[in-house]
Amino acid sequence: MAEVKMQEPIRDAMKLSKGKALVLGLQHAFTMFGATILVPILTGLDVSVSLFMAGVCTLLFHFITKMKVPVFLGSSFAFVGPILAAAAVAGTDSLAYARGGIVVAGLLYCIIAFLIYKFGVDKVVSFFPPIVTGPIIMVIGITLAPTAINMAAENWFLAIVAFIVVLIVNMYAKGFLQIIPVITGLVIGYIVAMVTGNVDYTPIIEASWLGLPNFEIAKFSWETIIIVAPIALATTVEHIGAVIAVGATIEDDFLENPGLHRTMIGDGIGTSLSALFGGPANTTYSENTGVLALTKVWDPVVMRIAAGFAIILGGVPKLAAMISTIPSAIIGGISIILFGMIAAVGARTLIENQVDFKKSKNLLIAATILILGFGGEAVPGGMALAAIVSIVLSKVLPEK
Repeated sequence: MAEVKMQEPIRDAMKLSKGKALVLGLQHAFTMFGATILVPILTGLDVSVSLFMAGVCTLLFHFITKMKVPVFLGSSFAFVGPILAAAAVAGTDSLAYARGGIVVAGLLYCIIAFLIYKFGVDKVVSFFPPIVTGPIIMVIGITLAPTAINMAAENWFLAIVAFIVVLIVNMYAKGFLQIIPVITGLVIGYIVAMVTGNVDYTPIIEASWLGLPNFEIAKFSWETIIIVAPIALATTVEHIGAVIAVGATIEDDFLENPGLHRTMIGDGIGTSLSALFGGPANTTYSENTGVLALTKVWDPVVMRIAAGFAIILGGVPKLAAMISTIPSAIIGGISIILFGMIAAVGARTLIENQVDFKKSKNLLIAATILILGFGGEAVPGGMALAAIVSIVLSKVLPEK
């Protein structure tokens, strides 16, 4: 078998052997783990259910999208506020009723997907020219910056160690090692954390080896549905931006093939299914898109392998606890690179499409996206609002 040139994109991970493909999948599993368990920790949902459903729903998404889109569905932060708000008014079984609102939100995705299928993706794509998609992709990456920095700030020494390892491995390593910079950074960072006494082994000791996730069926009330379900309108825009970002990262057009309607249905059914049985809403994970950009391993099978690991972690508390002992600072140091890679893809989109910033229209649209997108809590809707306003501006402003 001819040796694969690691500097070139790899679209068939099995060329690297099944064992190496497993390691690549594990790398994506490590990447999604921190954020996926943080949402249930913040909202009170079950961590094991969240991991298990993330894996199941990712596999379902891949089936719906014809196995073509390298995406991992993890816990959505967009629904954290609405979940807490709905839980506050629901009383008994508050989280069950909040999840009922998420189930309806997922069904709204499917209705929007039908409209996209009915009227054609071209009409939808026309609302997302490069001057809109480029800055939106940049916002997706940079708005995650505080998360990375806050985690890194917990222990800058460990964060810098992980950062440097990922940088060196990606730039100077040879062979297979070059395409697993994240997992290498995690392993070496963890060893350094152990040596310096920065690992708390208590969760590993207390966790059991086997245990079924605590599945719970969602409940429904109009009161919580009205609070939670409308978030689907904002996250639809985020979904489109994320799919465009993945496509730009691996140089493919998923809006056309397998089609935006399929990715919307996959995300929607995954969200509804997860919430129905006790998990949070799902979303396409930008962290894993960052890994795609960093490693250039673009075969969707690695995401399905990661989904398998997520399911295993959901049923083996000891393993999940072991991963949870990785200091947040290590993940933060690595995330600085991953999130930055996403923002860089947005800049590349503008350059490759030769967007002319001498035109006032382009300057105004980019400025609007960047300021509204980075406005933080002061701007309701954040990136979704930025996308909506910029789409309107791209249609109504004259070219000259």
